[in-house]
Amino acid sequence: MVAAVGLFFVVSFSRSSEQTAGVFFLIFAVVCYAGAEVAVSQFRLYRYGIEEALVAFSVGFLCVGLEMFFVSGHYSAQAQGAQSLVPAAGAIFSLWIWRRFGLWYAFLAAMIFALFLPGYWTSSHSAQHVLVALFYAVGLICVVSVRSRHRFDYLEDTYSLVEAILWLGICLAINLKLLSLDLPAQWWGWGTRTSEFARPFYWVTWVLIWCLPPIVLARGIRLKDRFVIAVGAIVAILTFVSNKPYLGWQRHTWDPMLLGILLTGTALFIRRWLSRGPAEIRHGFTAARLSQKDQHWMSTGSAVLGLVSPQAITPSPQTSSQDFRFGGGASGGGGASSDF
Repeated sequence: MVAAVGLFFVVSFSRSSEQTAGVFFLIFAVVCYAGAEVAVSQFRLYRYGIEEALVAFSVGFLCVGLEMFFVSGHYSAQAQGAQSLVPAAGAIFSLWIWRRFGLWYAFLAAMIFALFLPGYWTSSHSAQHVLVALFYAVGLICVVSVRSRHRFDYLEDTYSLVEAILWLGICLAINLKLLSLDLPAQWWGWGTRTSEFARPFYWVTWVLIWCLPPIVLARGIRLKDRFVIAVGAIVAILTFVSNKPYLGWQRHTWDPMLLGILLTGTALFIRRWLSRGPAEIRHGFTAARLSQKDQHWMSTGSAVLGLVSPQAITPSPQTSSQDFRFGGGASGGGGASSDF
C-alpha cells in the first residue's frame, strides 16, 4: 500500500503542492476504509489481515492528509489552532474502527492520539497529566456502563481488554515518577522534571498511585476478569517501583531482588491458600492449570521485563575517571627491585 501510494505521487504529482497531496491522502483514506467495509461485508474477509491493513492505512492517510491540508502551506496562519485537529480526528476515527471492526489495538491507538491533545491546549504539565487521566477515566466509565449489558455474550472479552488498558493508562497518566526510571519519556512527550509540579499535586498523585492497585484488583477479582487482575498486578508493581523516587529515597541494586522475593512469596501464598480449599477451589478461583493460554502471556511478559530491567529500576553504575593513572609503586626483595 505504501509503495503504491508513493508510486502514484512520483508518477502523477511529483511537483504538487502540500495541499493537493493532502487532498489525495484524504481520498486514499476514504478508499481504504471503503475497501475494508467491502472486504468484510461482501466477501466475509474478517481477521484475514487485508481488512486490518486497510483500516490501519485509512487512519494513517487521514492524519497525514489533515496535517498537510490544514497545517501546511496557505493555511499556516491557522496552523496553531488546526494542529489539534489531527490527533482529535485520529482518536475519533480509531474509536469508530474499534467499535465497527472490534480491533482492540484501534482502541489503543485512540488512547495514544488522546495523549497528545492536551499539549495543544495548555503548556502546564500538571494540567496535561490531569486531562489525559480525565480522558481515560471518562472512557473507563463509559466502558464499565456498557460492559454490564454484555456480561455473558461474545463482547465480554472485548470490553474486558479495553477496561484493562484504560486502567493501565490512568496509572501511567497519574504516576509522575515513572519518567525518573530511565524509561523512554519521549514516547509520551512528558520529559519534564518532577520539580516542575506543584507540591500538592505531586503528593496527591502519590496517594492516588497507592489507591489505584487495590481498586483495580478488587474490580478484577469481583468480576473474575483475568485481564483486569493482571493489570492490577502490573499497577501494583509500578507503584512499588516508583515509591522510592517519590519519597526521595536512594535506590539500590538489590531493590529488584527484594521486589522479586515479595512477588514470589505472594504468589506461593495465594497458590497454597487456593490449593487448600475444597477441590482446590475458593470462590471460583483455582490454582490448577486449566489451559495453556497463559503460557504465551508469560513468555511475552518475560520478554518485556527483560527490556526494562535491571537498568530501568536500578541506578546506573558510576563511571571511573579517565584521568586516573596507576603508578608510583615499587616492589623488590632478594636483591631485585622494580617500579610500576
